[in-house]
Amino acid sequence: MIGVAVGTMALVIVLSVFNGLEDLIKSLYASFDAELKVEASRGKSFEVTEEWLESIRQTPGVEVLTEVIEDNALFRFGENQLVATIKGVSDNFLEQGRFEKGLFAGEMSLGTDTKPFALVGRGVSYYLLIDLENEFDLLQAYYPKAPRAGSIDPSSMYNREMLRPVGIFSIEKQFDDEYIIVPLDFARRLMNYGDKRTALELKVSPGYDIKKVKRTLRTQLGEEFTVKDTDEQHASLLMTIRLEKLFVFITLTFILAVASFNIFFSLSMLAIEKKKDIAVLFAMGATRKLIKTIYIKEGAIIALSGALIGLVVGFVVCWLQDTFGIVSLGVTSSVVDSYPVKMQLSDFLFTSLSVIIITFLASYRPALIASKVRTVDHL
Repeated sequence: MIGVAVGTMALVIVLSVFNGLEDLIKSLYASFDAELKVEASRGKSFEVTEEWLESIRQTPGVEVLTEVIEDNALFRFGENQLVATIKGVSDNFLEQGRFEKGLFAGEMSLGTDTKPFALVGRGVSYYLLIDLENEFDLLQAYYPKAPRAGSIDPSSMYNREMLRPVGIFSIEKQFDDEYIIVPLDFARRLMNYGDKRTALELKVSPGYDIKKVKRTLRTQLGEEFTVKDTDEQHASLLMTIRLEKLFVFITLTFILAVASFNIFFSLSMLAIEKKKDIAVLFAMGATRKLIKTIYIKEGAIIALSGALIGLVVGFVVCWLQDTFGIVSLGVTSSVVDSYPVKMQLSDFLFTSLSVIIITFLASYRPALIASKVRTVDHL
């Protein structure tokens, strides 16, 4: 019973931790990514017009539309330089609750057309040694362009713009080490994009279902564009987490199966020791089905009692971790201080189902041995 209880408890706790990690990653990405993202099905960019953008804004459920120009560029600050991803966004980018789940230092602003500001990922700031208090050095951005024929001037091969870094964000390593967020007009001038955009980021109005709005936009925009929600934007990462959870579930289920060998051997020994008593029951009119049922029920009592104890203890441990954060991550600069947990009813149900199946398989063989006792040999 103790072995089953410990295995069940471990299964519930580990699955809840995986659920918590998945939710944490989703929340971190959601603070940087849009609820819906529109991109071209083919190519890197697409042309936009104000009438077309307005038709998307008028779509039921669309609250905020942010225009995006995203590409790689060379950045230089002082004597340090780095190739990073420049993300030019329209002014309403910060109206979508960005950076709520992460860490942020400095001023959360993109400046004006004449005085543009940059928001820099923490990893990028480390590489470039950016000091927000340094008002003398500006962040320089370089982007290649097609040179004029016959020109030998190196400056004709790239565009160069400058802006001041005013904020540093930390959300997730993938974003922190790659992104520099700048105003849309700045990115358009630097990369000569004109009316081209690489993506549109949409915020859904409260009360509207994101999936329904996504389906409406897909129908409205046609096959030339893709519309992705936050999960689809990072489908491979979330799939990896779910696969890890599945394999952990299978591994711990095998451990539960090993623990159930105790049930198998205990009931087998009991069937051998109680042959005389079983013979007496047969002599009193008991059927083989009754004897088999007795042993299966005995195994079920052992397993279900252990499973119930394990589920209750696992629930209490997860509740304590979720409420008080008993087990710390051990990382001082982490977004969360302790291991995140999230209990799901499906995990409890699948765990209980696994225990029931394993118990039945472990109890069936001893019950079969007991039901084959010959009355004549033991009376």
